Amino acid sequence: MPEGPELHLASLFVNETCRGLVFGGCVEKSSVSRNPEVPFESSAYHISACARGKELRLTLTPAPGAQPPQEPLALVFRFGMSGSFQLAPAHALPPHAHLRFYTAPPAPRLALCFVDIRRFGHWDPGGEWQPGRGPCVLLEYEQFRENVLRNLSDKAFDRPICEALLDQRFFNGIGNYLRAEILYRLKIPPFEKARAVLEALQQHRLSPELTLSQKIRAKLQNPDLLELCHLVPKEVVQLGGKGYGPEHGEEDFAAFRAWLRCYGVPGMSSLRDRHGRTIWFQGDPGPMAPKAPAQCPAGSKSRKKKSQATQQGPEDGPKDPPPPSKAPPRTRRAQRHLTKTATQQPEATGLQQAPTVPEKGRKKGQQTTSGLRRPQKIKADASPGESGTASAS
Repeated sequence: MPEGPELHLASLFVNETCRGLVFGGCVEKSSVSRNPEVPFESSAYHISACARGKELRLTLTPAPGAQPPQEPLALVFRFGMSGSFQLAPAHALPPHAHLRFYTAPPAPRLALCFVDIRRFGHWDPGGEWQPGRGPCVLLEYEQFRENVLRNLSDKAFDRPICEALLDQRFFNGIGNYLRAEILYRLKIPPFEKARAVLEALQQHRLSPELTLSQKIRAKLQNPDLLELCHLVPKEVVQLGGKGYGPEHGEEDFAAFRAWLRCYGVPGMSSLRDRHGRTIWFQGDPGPMAPKAPAQCPAGSKSRKKKSQATQQGPEDGPKDPPPPSKAPPRTRRAQRHLTKTATQQPEATGLQQAPTVPEKGRKKGQQTTSGLRRPQKIKADASPGESGTASAS
């Protein structure tokens, strides 16, 4: 999933590729997208972008003398699981290009496309940042740090630090791979209580006798968790390329994959948090680690089997398979076949006759004619925590 650095890199890409280009006409939305139409049409306009945390704002500015006269329009994008921007020839649009901005003629037409394979991305024509998101960890560090330390009484910090780091009210721009890399560098167990980790930072003060350069050097050499929430995303941006991306094939993501120390790295441990998101780590997971059934990756798949085993009584356990004559047929075809067989062989003995089909509407737990208790159907319970989605994105 694109995180703060990827949104920032996307804004740099838009500003670079659209510099000097003149766009024209209406903004085109794909027929399958559920996002809103973009009510903008101009004979000539320019496009610029800026990012804040996990959001990107695209601004469409009409050129002087463009028709019809109108004010600039801003769109705020959230990339979801797979959003990105691409510039392509108008006659060869990339697959899943759900919003298109075309350059004006007469030059060969190009299209700036918002590409979103999984269609979890969203755009808002209002142009306002999503309310409730905190300051950007990358571009608003001082405000970000103050916002966290001022609100440590919030119940979000009762949770494990790995889960608190995904709360965009306080860590706007931090996502799954960044939290793993940050905690790994500080050797902080991911399931340590968030407040216990962060309260220590309120007391941390550098000696007033240090010069400014000494203070800067000390912070760079021994950064705390909040400082790493700023410095680690900055490293990803400085790598260039596109940041987080496919595991195979594209050179744009090679530098990023080489940069990773913990996330998805062989030899690291992993668990699922209560949102179903996988956290990678090394060593002790911490005192608030989930129990075995919630572990990743196979925990959620085994819960249905476990629930069946626990709800069945000892007499329902599969010991030896029952004889065919003691397993009453349950389908209509089987019932018709048995009826026909009984009609054709009236001389058969009681042992040869088909077993009595249980009457419709028999109550649960009532015994069948064979003397065996009918096994109850167990409905699988898919809890929200098994969906693999996170409450904060």
